[in-house]
Amino acid sequence: MKWQFSNDAPIYSQLIEQVTVGIVSGAFPPGERLPSVRDLAVEAGVNPNTMQRALTELERDGLVYSQRTAGRFVTEDRDMIGAAKQNLAESQIRNFLTAMVRLGYDKEEIVALVRQENVGEELRNGDFGM
Repeated sequence: MKWQFSNDAPIYSQLIEQVTVGIVSGAFPPGERLPSVRDLAVEAGVNPNTMQRALTELERDGLVYSQRTAGRFVTEDRDMIGAAKQNLAESQIRNFLTAMVRLGYDKEEIVALVRQENVGEELRNGDFGM
């Protein structure tokens, strides 16, 4: 998993979002054991306490659960994973719309821009310039 951080939000909240993305995208499949807090922290380049805080929050949300001696696991509740995916998608859309409004676009212009042939073709082909 590739970890990326910005300066506009606390690291632990960015960790929560990135692990959630890993869960909803299948990088961490339902029922799979997660790497240890220490291993995840090393991989992400963060303090283990910060990673622990993020995973504890994910446990509270129900996306992750602990088994006392076996570690942490991804929930097998696909409805919960689907709801998390929907929440992430809605958040991304809100961020996009906020950025477009800041650029001076109104609702109709945003829709027209998204529907532009080259953008629409990229969406249909799954080519998002990544």
